Amino acid sequence: MKPVINPVLQAKFLQHLNTKKKGDEGFTLIELLVVVIIIGVLAAIALPSLLGQVNKGKQAEAKQNVGALNRAQQAFFLEGQQFASTVSALGIGIQTLTNNFSYAITAVNTGTVYGQQNATSIKPALKSYYGTVATMTGDASTSEALTVAIACESVGPTTTVTPAKLGATTCDTGFVSLSK
Repeated sequence: MKPVINPVLQAKFLQHLNTKKKGDEGFTLIELLVVVIIIGVLAAIALPSLLGQVNKGKQAEAKQNVGALNRAQQAFFLEGQQFASTVSALGIGIQTLTNNFSYAITAVNTGTVYGQQNATSIKPALKSYYGTVATMTGDASTSEALTVAIACESVGPTTTVTPAKLGATTCDTGFVSLSK
């Protein structure tokens, strides 16, 4: 025996199923707009922080290389009693041009007094750096020449570095010492 189904009840049930499917098909335009606005606000908050961290990473390259150039100049002086006049003469494998910085030895005074290494920013959003190695006379009884070094960072972004004062052991105006 087949169960008897009321045709009116069957029609209402099918109508209910049809209306339920239409309501569950997707998101409304308002819901999508709210999600897009929330994503936009989050991106506006996070993007400046992200870009600042990227620049810090690029500047770390220059800090490291200026320090390496300073140490290499000191070693070069200890071996030959003069400073190197080119980055390649130091033989430490630092490229003179990268995507972010140009490296050069910009000043050497009489070979035994003073040498300056620069990391000049190519991009205007980055800071520039320089390092200076100078000789000082040590104890008068031994007549040894000592080398002193300083590394300096520009206060703000710049694409220029001018030579420091001869034999300076402090940073020039517009630069701060990286020594803590």
